[in-house]
Amino acid sequence: MKTTIRHILAATALTGSVLATQAAAQEADCPIKVGVLHSLSGTMAISETTLKDTVEMLVAQQNEAGGLLGCDLEAVVVDPASDWPLFAEKARELLTVQNVDVIFGSWTSVSRKSVLPVLEELNGLMFYPVQYEGEESSKNVFYTGAAPNQQAIPATDYFLDELGVEKFALLGTDYVYPRTTNNILESYLKDKGIADEDIFVNYTPFGHSDWSKIVSDVVALGADGKKVGVISTINGDANIGFYKELAAAGVSAEDIPVVAFSVGEEELSGLDTSNLVGHLAAWNYFMSADTPENEEFIDAWHEFIGDDKRVTNDPMEAHYIGFNMWVNAVKEAGTTDVDAVREAMWGQEFPNLTGGTAVMGTNHHLSKPVLIGEITEDGQFDILSQTEEVPGDAWTDYLPDSAVLKSDWQELECGMYNTETETCVQIKSNY
Repeated sequence: MKTTIRHILAATALTGSVLATQAAAQEADCPIKVGVLHSLSGTMAISETTLKDTVEMLVAQQNEAGGLLGCDLEAVVVDPASDWPLFAEKARELLTVQNVDVIFGSWTSVSRKSVLPVLEELNGLMFYPVQYEGEESSKNVFYTGAAPNQQAIPATDYFLDELGVEKFALLGTDYVYPRTTNNILESYLKDKGIADEDIFVNYTPFGHSDWSKIVSDVVALGADGKKVGVISTINGDANIGFYKELAAAGVSAEDIPVVAFSVGEEELSGLDTSNLVGHLAAWNYFMSADTPENEEFIDAWHEFIGDDKRVTNDPMEAHYIGFNMWVNAVKEAGTTDVDAVREAMWGQEFPNLTGGTAVMGTNHHLSKPVLIGEITEDGQFDILSQTEEVPGDAWTDYLPDSAVLKSDWQELECGMYNTETETCVQIKSNY
């Protein structure tokens, strides 16, 4: 009798488990909606439209593979039009009117920070695919682009160790990403023994066009014969005028090398690159990466977009990794519920396109390789160096207030944990 009862109880438990799994899978109402929050008009459309297309491709591929949790996926596209406050409005629309299960989107840091309070208020989930300044870790965002220790710091080391640069011009567009990144780099360079007078910092507005005085100041920095290098966080079409002015001043990449953090294949596509050849960029992916995974991705992209001339770039790979990790986390959780998916994201692994494996940390940042590429005449990059995967660091070691902070959403349940006071500081999202 006891054996029979045990068998009945075991069978009942098994049936209950199966039903619970099925019920969890059914929590995601069909179709599963994927929000796409990228500018399709305005100054950032040149970069962000491609990312909208990328998410639509990934959604189509997943549907061809059978969907997710028995449902088709639907891409819900909105246009925040390069208007930073509008990003918040469109995010709210996606979460409350469209009822999306996840958002892939934004580019500039100011647009991301505009969205943050909405995500945290409504417990939405967003994947952010662009390199940024760090100094942030929200439980509602997975940062699949590079943190400073995965781009800015390694690029500076390349200048110091490989090119023998002794003086630095830190040139950026005037907004949060360049200013914070350059604050970090100034501190880092001083730790490396670079004197204050050997660091020139300058900021210009979006769309800046008159570069003659700034280029003259950069050239003058090397009047004593020391090697000068430019670290550029200049964004958008202002880059065109900057490189043209360098060429007009007779400055070659050999004379004063420039390493850019916001110039990639998409920005170079269709441009006359004669003034840029030989200069550098630091990313975690280049289209020229020679791997089977990258070849397959490029072929799929060209087939989907219907144009063999369309390029791929770093933020596209970030969306590719983030999207596939999200799919796997949803499968593991058996639901699209944000809290369950977030926990399933920690430790997710997925092959990147440069031959390694991306891993999602409990600080919501990916491990990524660092690549230094040299611009070629065809607008592509000759890869000069590539590291192993580097875990992303949400809080830099090179700013005193940040050096004591740690992000760990699994064990500490905190994105801003002070290791000295052993307390969790609440991040203020009133941007």
